[in-house]
Amino acid sequence: MKKIIISAVAKNGVIGKNNGQLPWHISEEFRHFKLTTLGSPIIMGRKSFDALGKPLPKRENIVISRNNSLVYPFNDLKIFNSLRKAIVYCKEKLYEKVFVIGGGQIFVQAINEVDEMIISKLDFDAEGEIYFPSIDENKWEIIKRDKREKFEIFWYKRK
Repeated sequence: MKKIIISAVAKNGVIGKNNGQLPWHISEEFRHFKLTTLGSPIIMGRKSFDALGKPLPKRENIVISRNNSLVYPFNDLKIFNSLRKAIVYCKEKLYEKVFVIGGGQIFVQAINEVDEMIISKLDFDAEGEIYFPSIDENKWEIIKRDKREKFEIFWYKRK
């Protein structure tokens, strides 16, 4: 099973605000995210899920939270208390790939576990308190790039 981080990152490294909200709205980037993740499970932290407000359709939504009593009113949502348990669950379900979609703490945990990353590097700085972890160029190689109007998508593969 391929484990893939997908994220949009502002020029200054910002990926979000403390409340889980994105500090931008770029329809073309949202479309890219949707088309890339449709049909696959997505793993996210609790703050990221709370910012979404509900599960994203046509994907198994998996939330990571240290709060073992966390409950949401959605039947189609899985909750685990660790990234590792969520990944094991996806392996047991025989998924071909799983996407880690944030937030900051989840990316820090996942960056050494994933096989690939799909990063939309935005053409501007953004205000926020949550940053994407630094990408060690000794561990990652860019295998594809795609320039869009307000961002460029980079596909990374672990060396």
